Amino acid sequence: MNAIPFVTLDDPRYGESVQVSPLVRRVIANNPSKYTYHGTGTYIIGRGDVAVIDPGPVVDEHRQALVDALAGDRVRAILITHCHSDHSPLAAWLREVSGAPTMAFGPHASVEDDSEDDEIDDEIEPGKPLGETIDTDFQPDARLDDGDTAATGAGWTLHAVYTPGHTSNHMCYALEQEGALFTSDHGMGWSTTIVSPPDGDMRAYIESLRKVMGRADATLWPTHGAPVTDPKPFLAAFLDHRLQREAQVLQAVRSGHTDIEAMVKELYTDVREELHRAAGRSVKAHLVKLAHDGKVTVEGTGKASRYYPA
Repeated sequence: MNAIPFVTLDDPRYGESVQVSPLVRRVIANNPSKYTYHGTGTYIIGRGDVAVIDPGPVVDEHRQALVDALAGDRVRAILITHCHSDHSPLAAWLREVSGAPTMAFGPHASVEDDSEDDEIDDEIEPGKPLGETIDTDFQPDARLDDGDTAATGAGWTLHAVYTPGHTSNHMCYALEQEGALFTSDHGMGWSTTIVSPPDGDMRAYIESLRKVMGRADATLWPTHGAPVTDPKPFLAAFLDHRLQREAQVLQAVRSGHTDIEAMVKELYTDVREELHRAAGRSVKAHLVKLAHDGKVTVEGTGKASRYYPA
């Protein structure tokens, strides 16, 4: 596999409002995990009249940090990228205290899966899952379509950029004045993105990667991790990685592997075993795409599914 030029975030500065660009402040929640890196970054756009992107998880320390960061500002819009529990739950509180509308592509889709392990979770403390679980309570006040103006203020404008794949309702937001794209979990600087069926869709994810590659953004601001300041080669490496992985999965099927667990053990030897469950979801996403493309066939359902060359 070709190496992706990942970037690291050395100091998350939990609880602080950090000015990361002329128009952007970031507050990082103290919810580190194997899926959230150092934690969830909430972005505040502008001064005076502001927009907030992904208020984050229900963590008291983070909520107070947002109270402090937003003192003196008027929240005009609460923009949600997608409905995972480390991104959207605190939106309900912020809407109540600010009166600002919540805005998103829509709620998390209602899906039924033939597998009992669709949701990928994690714990930073026993009994407190704060990873890739779904915020099923979120319903936006206003729904956004691709290309819509999501919010405006003094000297700034945010546009909606629809990027399904990680989830079916995943939306990025483009800050016009800085050539910046808030990519949430669509493109993270520190890691590849989990694509977990049935709501996660590898075909849609790859198409969305190509869509973002076709833009002229100067900076990508992910929810987890450091900014990507040279987007095109970074995104090209992400795309190459996915296409190479797809080829590996197809070759694994053609060589006689029929179940996902065996494929993960062969293809992810360089990945920590604690991440193999998440890797299995990505392998399944590739297999769903390959079946759609007519390259593999599927027999059975759920964990009993077996995959064969078409």
